Amino acid sequence: MAEIREYKCTYSNSVGISAEVTAGLGLEFPDAYMHSETMQVLAKAIKAHDDADFCLLPFCRTVEAEAMGAVLNYGDANTGPRAKDPICEGCADVLALPAVDVTKGRMAEVLDACKTLKDQGETVCLEVTGPFTILQALMEPRKVFKAYRKDREGMLAVLEKLGADLLAYIEAGKKAGVDVIIFSDSAGAPELLGPKFTAQAVEDFYHPFLKKVSELMDDSCIFLLCPKFTYAVIDTGFAEMKDHDLEPGIDFLEAMLQMKGKAKIAGQVCIKNIGVKLANGKFREIILK
Repeated sequence: MAEIREYKCTYSNSVGISAEVTAGLGLEFPDAYMHSETMQVLAKAIKAHDDADFCLLPFCRTVEAEAMGAVLNYGDANTGPRAKDPICEGCADVLALPAVDVTKGRMAEVLDACKTLKDQGETVCLEVTGPFTILQALMEPRKVFKAYRKDREGMLAVLEKLGADLLAYIEAGKKAGVDVIIFSDSAGAPELLGPKFTAQAVEDFYHPFLKKVSELMDDSCIFLLCPKFTYAVIDTGFAEMKDHDLEPGIDFLEAMLQMKGKAKIAGQVCIKNIGVKLANGKFREIILK
């Protein structure tokens, strides 16, 4: 079995909602997490706090699960929304949930906020959450992994459903004018799944999903894969890196913006490492096999 390299998160900023960010904004919580107008205020406040060059939405990893019916604790001025009580017992329950509707609820508000910020001249990044994080907002974590071991056919159907939902969300993000779509899946990180399940998840979901994502990317948008999963797809043999030479010392965000239309998927750096530079000017594109 291939050894998957570990990518350690090192960023100390761009961590989203905190009392330091929300103080003095005059917003009411958790209502501020529900509406495009207040999301825009929060996104700009986080951008200013982090001294970043982009606005990042949303402020949690629950938008996709909520759109499927998940029950949430909507948080307060110190913490954003998070999952509350599970609503599913197994794969059959997940498969019975409705497909996400990008025109309704908080998902629609996020997309509207992205569009408005882009219209205002901001560089906008939309963070999309992967399947294992979504599933742990719908089911107890132990039941997710039990299902993957005991009901592989059911889990494959679930992953296919979630992949279709995520692609619809990504496509809507593109239409909203998002510059960078970021993909992370904290509950599916290789150090949590272990090498066996990670290799299986890459084959079952991440590789075919990324293939479909790459078909959606064009000169308007680029896809940024969490570096943890960059290592996972490369070290399991499903992808490789291709170097593009840019000017030495270029900011990674600027490099991605320059590479829109020239590269489909990036993944060498986490965008939450604000201001990180490519010292040698080499932008590394992920090429799927």
